[in-house]
Amino acid sequence: MLKSMTGFGKATKEFEKRTVNVEIRSLNSKGMDLSLRLSNSYRENELELRSEITRLLERGKVDLSIYVESKTVETPVEINSDLAKEYQRKIKQLASELNEPANDVLYQILKMPDVLKSERREPDENEWKEIKTVITEAVDALNKFRLQEGKSIEKDFSDHLGVIQTCLDKIIDLDKSRIAGIKDRIKGNLNEVIGADKIDNNRFEQELIYYIEKLDINEEKVRLKTHLDYFLTTMKEPSGGRKLNFIAQEIGREINTIGSKANHAEMQKLVVLMKDELEKIKEQTSNVL
Repeated sequence: MLKSMTGFGKATKEFEKRTVNVEIRSLNSKGMDLSLRLSNSYRENELELRSEITRLLERGKVDLSIYVESKTVETPVEINSDLAKEYQRKIKQLASELNEPANDVLYQILKMPDVLKSERREPDENEWKEIKTVITEAVDALNKFRLQEGKSIEKDFSDHLGVIQTCLDKIIDLDKSRIAGIKDRIKGNLNEVIGADKIDNNRFEQELIYYIEKLDINEEKVRLKTHLDYFLTTMKEPSGGRKLNFIAQEIGREINTIGSKANHAEMQKLVVLMKDELEKIKEQTSNVL
């Protein structure tokens, strides 16, 4: 089943000491382009997280944001009282010597170096495990979104391929009488220009065979049908986006060759229609995982 590279996932979970919120979104990309937004406390887990996200999502421009709200005070603040008192003594002494008022001394002291100390608590292993469970839920939600988008893309592909197949069937029918018509038209033009009695029929047949060989599209019809079937088969394969893009290019080559060889107004109209449907397919293949 096809899977789109576009998607969004979100998960929130309450734990005893914290609330974890994870949001993840992805767009199409040739490879994995992962952007992480997480606290510095978890930077040591970044490589592990990148590896896991790449394994689960394979490709895409992915943005992952992790927000952790603590229910307890996890960054305790301490005051160095002895240092603060020494700052107070020195400030009052200086104010007296300069004959200046010592206003807002406490405010000034708290701004001094090393008076306030905030010790960041290192996350433990259980905390990271809790966060990982929420990340996994968000990734699962993203993958469900991708699958839903993939179903829509698969239906669009089938519809567009169906139109191309219908046009090919019509071209096959028209081709049955096309060569005979071209032969009659050329012979009629020669009769008008130089006269039927002056035509060397043997030379005419030889030249006609050479000319008609350049207009023959039997191989192109067969290859186009093969590529259409191959595209439908590849749609059922996992992670076939790149392959679908290559097959679409091959389909385009056969359609273009048929158009250049057709020399037939109705067939040219069908070729234009096939090209239009193929462009719609190409627009979507870049978004398939």
